[in-house]
Amino acid sequence: METTDGSVGDKLTSAAAKGDLKEVNILLENGVEADAINKFGRTALQVMQIGHTIIAKSLLKAGAQPNQQDHNGFTLAHDAAREGFLETLKILVDFGADVNIENSEGNLPIHLAAQEGHTDVVTFLAKKSNLTLKNVKGLTPYELARMYQRTETVQWMEQNL
Repeated sequence: METTDGSVGDKLTSAAAKGDLKEVNILLENGVEADAINKFGRTALQVMQIGHTIIAKSLLKAGAQPNQQDHNGFTLAHDAAREGFLETLKILVDFGADVNIENSEGNLPIHLAAQEGHTDVVTFLAKKSNLTLKNVKGLTPYELARMYQRTETVQWMEQNL
């Protein structure tokens, strides 16, 4: 499904980035692969607005790969955890996202959630993640939360882990 005004990957990623569920679904129904790549080498799942859980679900149901990493090793789970989008993260996990993939700095999604103080995300990830893993700087999720003075997250981790 190639058109004169751009590749289908560009069309799908553009629709996903805009949050246009109708267009995303039309493209998917017309045979565009969920992991079609745009001119920047990115998929719709990688460029969608992280809070658009309905777009994520539609792409994942259509076969988008939840563990695709960018050039820095980030997956959408890393991005969702860092930004505190718990519902998106739950959907990703439901569709097979591995929350123990390290990015290029050795961080798991829980490292980023702890660093940013997203206690609800840390709570969700705690049972699924390697909490003792040290990133390339030698820091665990707990140590990152302490370093960045994420008091609520530190307290939760001290009481529950």
